[in-house]
Amino acid sequence: MDISHRKVVKKIRFTDEAGNPIANKEVKVQQTNHKFLFGCGAFEFLPYVMCQDEKWQIPGGAPFFSKEQLQQITDSWLEIFNYGTLPFYWGRFEPEEGKPQTEQIMATAKYLQSKNVKVKGHPLCWHTVCADWLMKYDNKTIMEKQLARIDREVSGFKGVIDMWDVINEVVIMPVFDKYDNAVTRLCKEYGRVGLVKAVFDRAYENNPQATLLLNDFNTSVKYEELIEECLDAGVPISAIGIQSHQHQGYWGKEKLDDVLERFSRFGLPIHFTENTLISGDIMPAYIEDLNDWQVEEWPSTPEGEERQAREIEEMYRTLFSHPLVEAITTWDFKDGAWLKAPSGFLRLDNSRKPSFEMLKKLVKEEWWTNDSVTTDAQGYAEVSAFKGEYLLSCDGKEAAAELTDNTDLDITL
Repeated sequence: MDISHRKVVKKIRFTDEAGNPIANKEVKVQQTNHKFLFGCGAFEFLPYVMCQDEKWQIPGGAPFFSKEQLQQITDSWLEIFNYGTLPFYWGRFEPEEGKPQTEQIMATAKYLQSKNVKVKGHPLCWHTVCADWLMKYDNKTIMEKQLARIDREVSGFKGVIDMWDVINEVVIMPVFDKYDNAVTRLCKEYGRVGLVKAVFDRAYENNPQATLLLNDFNTSVKYEELIEECLDAGVPISAIGIQSHQHQGYWGKEKLDDVLERFSRFGLPIHFTENTLISGDIMPAYIEDLNDWQVEEWPSTPEGEERQAREIEEMYRTLFSHPLVEAITTWDFKDGAWLKAPSGFLRLDNSRKPSFEMLKKLVKEEWWTNDSVTTDAQGYAEVSAFKGEYLLSCDGKEAAAELTDNTDLDITL
């Protein structure tokens, strides 16, 4: 697969502080971060950052962990990923009106930022895990509160979180009938495009530089039609979010290629926002809503773990080779996080699966630059490297640089 678009070939001139060329010297070129967003759900960081001596529970119903266990989980996470998703589900973020969990999320986001991790908030508007207290209001008031919520989060987290899943799973939203909720009411009254435009416009107004995603699990023509209608209405979509929860089996390269081809026609960046692949028994095909599969336990198996590693490798290679794909997010870092599924890179005892070692090798070895070049008599050297952030050093002096395009660069050491 061609991944030449993930690299730069750059002519760099190295000079000392007096402006003299650093001639005929070896310069180390050490990558410190990818431009590409290799992401994962970062929910485990929330209890880790807020944990003192007591045990904390990872949001979503996973078991309780000690501070030491959380340290092990988060340290492992940071070995691979440079991009994390934090939870903003309204019903949990603000379970009581006027009392949002801003402090906890902000502290966690800043911690991730300090580790050179880009953070995304998920989601600003969704019919599931919605705030129950909204139900006492009429639709006009609900819309006012939804937009005020976007004002608060997007402006309040600006500079720390500048990427958002603005609205989630709109294709099903107006026909969702499992239970009554405030956002489905809005979608029925204002229509899909009307609601999408309202929330996107408000998010953009609060942070025009933010990356704003429309996100959905429905990859049928219905999602394509929704995107087309939204773009025609002037909705400022920065990227298309595609969920790929594969509890019922790996999509396979043929489906991946089909999805990529169909959604590439919009010319927008594509983010695979929620990816899961199972290392145990596959969920039965007759289950329509994954949440309906409720089991006492769902063990990982040796055979399943080998299968998971192979499937994740093929999927990542396929997506990384596509020029419009900018981000891949695995949803569960650790088994048991959602539906008790063996969908993580770590087993329940925090030991690493083959998928962890495989992905780390791809991200930090095969697709990673750790090299050296020799300057010529004028201080020039040509650098071929994966796009990202670098530390360039020579004779004990160093400089940070971003290598993301092929334009010439001057570096002072």
